[in-house]
Amino acid sequence: MEFIRNFCVIAHIDHGKSTLSDRLLEETKTISERQMKNQALDDMDLERERGITIKSHAIQMYYNHTNGKRYTLNLIDTPGHVDFSYEVSRSIAACEGALLLVDASQGIQAQTISNLYLALEHDLEIIPILNKVDMESAMIEEVSDQIIDLIGCDPEDIIHASGKTGIGIQDILSACVKRIPAPQGDPNGPLQALIFDSMFNPFRGVIAYYRILNGEISKGEKVRFVNTGKEYFADEIGILQLSQIPKNKLSTGNVGYIITGIKESKEIKVGDTITSFENPCENAIQGFEDVKPMVFAGIYPIENEDFEDLRESMEKLQLNDASLVFEPESSIALGFGFRCGFLGMLHLEIIQERLSREFDQEVITTVPNVSYMAYTKKGVELKINTPNDLPDPTLLERVEEPYIRAQIISKPEYIGPIMSLCMDKRGMMTKQNYLTPERIEMTFEMPLAEIVFDFYDRLKSISRGYASFDYAVQEYRASDLVKLDIRLNGESVDALSSLVHREKAESFGRRICKKLKELLPRQQFMIAIQASIGAKIIARETISALRKDVTAKCYGGDITRKRKLLEKQKKGKKKMRQIGTVQVPQKTFLEVLKINE
Repeated sequence: MEFIRNFCVIAHIDHGKSTLSDRLLEETKTISERQMKNQALDDMDLERERGITIKSHAIQMYYNHTNGKRYTLNLIDTPGHVDFSYEVSRSIAACEGALLLVDASQGIQAQTISNLYLALEHDLEIIPILNKVDMESAMIEEVSDQIIDLIGCDPEDIIHASGKTGIGIQDILSACVKRIPAPQGDPNGPLQALIFDSMFNPFRGVIAYYRILNGEISKGEKVRFVNTGKEYFADEIGILQLSQIPKNKLSTGNVGYIITGIKESKEIKVGDTITSFENPCENAIQGFEDVKPMVFAGIYPIENEDFEDLRESMEKLQLNDASLVFEPESSIALGFGFRCGFLGMLHLEIIQERLSREFDQEVITTVPNVSYMAYTKKGVELKINTPNDLPDPTLLERVEEPYIRAQIISKPEYIGPIMSLCMDKRGMMTKQNYLTPERIEMTFEMPLAEIVFDFYDRLKSISRGYASFDYAVQEYRASDLVKLDIRLNGESVDALSSLVHREKAESFGRRICKKLKELLPRQQFMIAIQASIGAKIIARETISALRKDVTAKCYGGDITRKRKLLEKQKKGKKKMRQIGTVQVPQKTFLEVLKINE
């Protein structure tokens, strides 16, 4: 155990975690030159295309230290985007140390601080690293002072590195051995291992990744999953390198995988404890937090008969992404589908993309919203996940919505536009302090519903990319919310319903009506698009009918002949409008989501 070190890499998005991980793998000869490629640990096409890490990746390296000893280093590369912070929290639970990476040209950003607090809560040993020191725009002295202010370390504790050129890689490996404590635990005690991730292999079933806290696990041993109470034989155990390496035995402090032949994805839960069947541990491992979804949206198959396939795909995806939460629901317009909880809009986009690429499931996504608490006059408390769950206004006492504490770090010249954006989103500034003369931190309290759509994109554009954003949910507060319905020829389209603040309902309704007028195909009859609150219509657009020129064949004669034909057409149009139904194309649902662009 004294020669094992478990650590993760944490940083803000685009600060060079994956590139630094590549250099560590090269330096320890874990990957041969032939296997080497950029973002070696990012195995999803999506991760490579977008240049971001979506999944945490564990890998084992061997390092020969200058003291002549050989050390086993278990590295977990984590995502940097706020929407994937749950992945980071799971990685931190399996480690004793963390490499805190800060870009020398960008300085400390909001997600850096957020991830640092996560690591400190778990008492991890922090190794600060100043990355990209070879860049011309690197502000080495200034950013070093920011790190010292943030974690209170000495200037000589900060390692200067460059993932691109390989500067400081040996220093990092040496610091991991010297500064990160060896795992603690009882190698002779009952087996106790924490599952921190899992994935589905179509040939081998569910593969669980775990960290052993006490005891040891052997191939062929009968094990029990404590929370689900299921028992299996460990068909194969081993360590994680670029591929899985089978082993006969793994002991305390190690990170590895287990294959038990489980085909049902429901039978393994991330955060569960693995123990021995013959000598079980008394307690499950505590302190693993449940995921709290922030954004809710309905996901429906395009064809109703694909519902069961979609369920299977969602379960397999949930294995690989434990922060996805879903339950079945039905809609009048879209049939059977799932109500899903996501950590943010990027998370929703990634899930939709993964369903399409990995499982060949094309889906419709409804307007995203957050969950509210409604209180009736009889004192009943209801959780509202969709606008259609809202009780009749006559029965309502009040509706409460979740508020967040938003932390924005930017340059002082962008204070004005950022403040006006946040005020526009019903935000209230609570704190403002200068981290350095060139960096300011602003804290706002604002409703979560206001940041769901386009807040982050607009923040990036008004600050020219210099603002970083992080948030934490605080509490529910009473708010004047109304249900906005969209009607087509009087028929309500439940997939386009939304809960909005009363002050913004009219402008939001107008924008949706205008957008639908552009998107819906014209019919043989007139279509009235209306936005309404209850029975009150607050916005309207009209799509005129496609007219056939019925008078074209009428030549000669007086005007009465033409009038007669036009009157006949008018009657037909009226009848058609009464019996005609408006079909909303699938892409319209997706386009309406981009309403603020």
